[in-house]
Amino acid sequence: MTSANWRLEGEWIKNCNCAFGCPCDFNARPTLGHCDGLVAMRIVKGHFNETKLDGLCFAVTVRFPGALHEGNGQAQPILDQRATPAQRDALGAILSGENSAEGTLFHIFSLIVTQMHDPVVAPFEFNFDKQGRTARLVIPGVLETEVEPIKNPVTGAPHRIQVLMPEGFEHRGAEVASSNIRSTGAIRFETTGTHSSLAHVVQTPQGVAA
Repeated sequence: MTSANWRLEGEWIKNCNCAFGCPCDFNARPTLGHCDGLVAMRIVKGHFNETKLDGLCFAVTVRFPGALHEGNGQAQPILDQRATPAQRDALGAILSGENSAEGTLFHIFSLIVTQMHDPVVAPFEFNFDKQGRTARLVIPGVLETEVEPIKNPVTGAPHRIQVLMPEGFEHRGAEVASSNIRSTGAIRFETTGTHSSLAHVVQTPQGVAA
């Protein structure tokens, strides 16, 4: 199934409607019984075969009626308008899962999503500070999300917690934070003070490399 040579290295955001500490990372059911969320990446260095992807962004909004492994999900890809047609095709080929080994992130994603909405091509504003647990993603007319540190409920001081996943298929380790989300594309939802994971990742056809 891995018919292409590709690599994505960069900054990764996963925000969703669950309580802090994404239950999916613990093989638990979604906090509210369903999942509305997003993943987004700014590619620091990447390629698909001979097509360079350095500096581009992409995002995917998702909705699942239950736990992700139960499937029946919806997804909408959002691609950076700065990408050339060849780069858009390359990103689509990676996100499709058709160029990833069985059991890796994009392959699994292809199995659990049954409704794929038409992709959106739009400008991205992407700010990311893993150490500070802050991020901001703005895609006008489609998606906005902000991330800040979880606050101590008594003192208001920033709270820090990390999730380490030595065998994770999404990342090996992430800072956990708080997010607000306003999704106004094909998959509409809004959250306040819900889960965020911020990570530096390297994805390849064989899975997570770092």
